[in-house]
Amino acid sequence: MDNIVTLIIIGIVGIGIGFAIAKYLEKNNASQLTKSAKKNAASILKGANAEAESIKKDKILQAKEKFIELKSEHEKVILSREKKIADAEKRTRDKESQVSSELAKSKKANAEIEGKQKSYNDKLAYLDKKQSEIDKMHRSQIEQLEVISSLSAEDAKNQLMQSLKEEAKTSAMAYVQNSIEEAKMTAQQEAKKIIITTIQRIGTEEAVENCVSVFNLESDDVKGRIIGREGRNIRAIEAATGVEIIVDDTPDAIILSCFDSVRREIARLSLHKLVTDGRIHPARIEEIVKKTTKQIEEEIIEVGKRTIIDLGIHGLQPELIKAVGRMKYRSSYGQNLLQHSREVAKLCGVMASELGLNPKLAKRAGLLHDIGKVPETETEVPHAILGMQWAEKYGEKPEVCNAIGAHHDEIEMTSLLSPIVQVCDAISGARPGARRQVLDSYIQRLKDLEEIAFGFGGVNKAYAIQAGRELRVMVESEKVSDEKAAQLSFEISQKIQTDMTYPGQVKVTVIRETRAVNIAK
Repeated sequence: MDNIVTLIIIGIVGIGIGFAIAKYLEKNNASQLTKSAKKNAASILKGANAEAESIKKDKILQAKEKFIELKSEHEKVILSREKKIADAEKRTRDKESQVSSELAKSKKANAEIEGKQKSYNDKLAYLDKKQSEIDKMHRSQIEQLEVISSLSAEDAKNQLMQSLKEEAKTSAMAYVQNSIEEAKMTAQQEAKKIIITTIQRIGTEEAVENCVSVFNLESDDVKGRIIGREGRNIRAIEAATGVEIIVDDTPDAIILSCFDSVRREIARLSLHKLVTDGRIHPARIEEIVKKTTKQIEEEIIEVGKRTIIDLGIHGLQPELIKAVGRMKYRSSYGQNLLQHSREVAKLCGVMASELGLNPKLAKRAGLLHDIGKVPETETEVPHAILGMQWAEKYGEKPEVCNAIGAHHDEIEMTSLLSPIVQVCDAISGARPGARRQVLDSYIQRLKDLEEIAFGFGGVNKAYAIQAGRELRVMVESEKVSDEKAAQLSFEISQKIQTDMTYPGQVKVTVIRETRAVNIAK
């Protein structure tokens, strides 16, 4: 028991000693740390002071440099302003000196003007004085003359004026008479000279339209395909185009006969396409003819555009361009109408230039002078008047319209272009071989034949073929029965016999075709 107490006491004493030693050691360490911290703080403070001093010096230097820079810029601005002020003062002094010199000059000029005005007034007064003296002397002389001649001044003046008028009138009449005689002597010579010069400067071709076209074939074997089984292909072509196809012994060629050159051209192009394609049967023939007809209409427009471009004519309305293109497929007394109109246009241009007129306007009138010959529907109006009406409708100038309407003297000429167009039309048509009146009357007879057929109801197409010896009429099957077709043929033949004069006989063939068409879908 005593040992345990002793051990406890020893333990407590040991703990106390250990605590005391620990306190001592802790105090000693804290003292060392404090010293070390103070030493570091002193060192840091010293470094901060040194750095602050360095920054302060740098800022002072920068401030000095900025001040010097601002001062320099301020001095430059001040110098610039001083220079501007000095320049302004100099200009002001120059202006003042200039104004002073001009003022001096003005005073001097005013003095000179005043002197000249005074001199002028003096001379004017002197002239007035002299004029009054002259008037006084003139009146005195007139009074003396009146006393001597026993006439007043007014009567003498009237007698003198009357004698001068008679003399001037006589001289003027003599001059006019001499001028008229001289004009009569030279006018015809000058006109012939202008016409000859114009004709020599225009090279023309003699082109006579025929009523047949020759279609060349690669071999005679194609003829059989064109004719078809029992002639069905050739009948289909003739029915679709209205052109008579003549297949004879001529090698490698067949003949297309029709008075209408448009229909003949459609037939020629259609045959060319059919032969090239190789498929020749009635359905294909109708399809090709329709396409070719549309192609010819487009070609007519293209021909019109090309013609006006070649002649240098601008601003023509589309309908007039189509009319010009249709001239290619029309003839006038056997002369191709487009070639004739081009020739007249060139002649008019040259002749207008020779006479000092507008050649472009003359060309325009010359090209359009016969557009009344190509109406889409037949009319009784003379072609010159019809052409003038078209030109007025589509905005052509009055000079051009008058030249078109007056080139056959249907209306009065009101401009110099009118006689030029008339003369050039005569020059173009009067050339040897240019025209054949027989062909024109023949074509008119065939047109009249077709018109008679169209005058009956139910007629769809009518074609005059075989030089007018046969009239082939296609009728609508819905409107015309078989019995009525025979009656229609008789009525048409009686109408032709009554209204027309023709050599030989005219065969009237009425064709009625019934078709049933259905489409399988």
